[in-house]
Amino acid sequence: MYFYKFLIVSFLAVSVGGCNGANSSGKNLFSLKIDSNTGKIQQGSTINVDLKNRKNKEIDSVTYTLHGNPIKLNNNAYTINTDKYGIQNLEATVFFEGESVKISEDITILSDKAPKVYTYEVINTYPHDIKAYTQGLEFYNDTLYESTGNPGRNGQSSLRKVDYKSGEILKKIDLDNMYFGEGITIINNKIYMLTWQEGTGFVYDLHTFEKLSTFKYNKSKEGWGLTHTNDGKKIYKSDGSDKIWILNPETLAEEDFIETVTNTSVFNRANELEYVDGKIYANVYQKDSAMIIDPKTGAIIGVIDFRGLKEKVKQHPYLDVLNGIAYNPKTKTFFVTGKNWDRLFEVIIKEK
Repeated sequence: MYFYKFLIVSFLAVSVGGCNGANSSGKNLFSLKIDSNTGKIQQGSTINVDLKNRKNKEIDSVTYTLHGNPIKLNNNAYTINTDKYGIQNLEATVFFEGESVKISEDITILSDKAPKVYTYEVINTYPHDIKAYTQGLEFYNDTLYESTGNPGRNGQSSLRKVDYKSGEILKKIDLDNMYFGEGITIINNKIYMLTWQEGTGFVYDLHTFEKLSTFKYNKSKEGWGLTHTNDGKKIYKSDGSDKIWILNPETLAEEDFIETVTNTSVFNRANELEYVDGKIYANVYQKDSAMIIDPKTGAIIGVIDFRGLKEKVKQHPYLDVLNGIAYNPKTKTFFVTGKNWDRLFEVIIKEK
């Protein structure tokens, strides 16, 4: 068990959230103190909420909300029951002496279950362009599409259509030098592609690669990975933080987000994304691993140990990290590669 916990921590990049103080309008009169018996606030655990009356005001009543949803305390205690994890706002509205103020604390809600650990079995190996700095990888109608970046701003970022069995590039366009290409996803014969720090995404025609439109990031600072639900009603976007943004597929506005957490911490650096059977699979940047994420709660329910794959490719000065995960519905298998890897691996993922 200790070994599995070590694997989970090793394969993920950690970013731990904390608590903020009450808002300025009420902090001089009241404050909130939140305690957990276990030291961690997990789904299903009970927290004690202590409302401090700093000026001895006569309180008429207090109402509470968690993430904007009304909750009820029982003897100043609340058992966490929420459909989304990560940093959530606990707000108290205090009614006193004909007035009211709002005070709040941010609490970090974690999963109540540790991630399962998975491994892989290579069933096929295919050629891959060693010059491709892979950022996005996706199958559509049994055809592989790939986006690449341009490390050091030397050379071109690109969008490609690839014969995955031979490695032949069937179609390719280069982005302008000012853009660093990132993840892609495909919905209804349109390719959606991110750029890294330019705050801009592109929409291309699947068949011609003609650029149809552009879109701006309205909340996130960067673009990393993209994927979408099977019905195309939600697009998920990673940005290198603990957040995975949920985009409106019509406007491409970032309307909501989930935060990736385990039972012990908030984690970050989800990179390339793939949505399969109601779960998000995400490469972990600069780790030989991938996360399996519940898209409803943000809980990391699994960690895939991909160690050993990098040793199977040609070793050269420009060899970089594992990145690129795609699922082919026809073969019901995953395909993974890395930045400047000369091999694409078809794998089966299984519990360790």
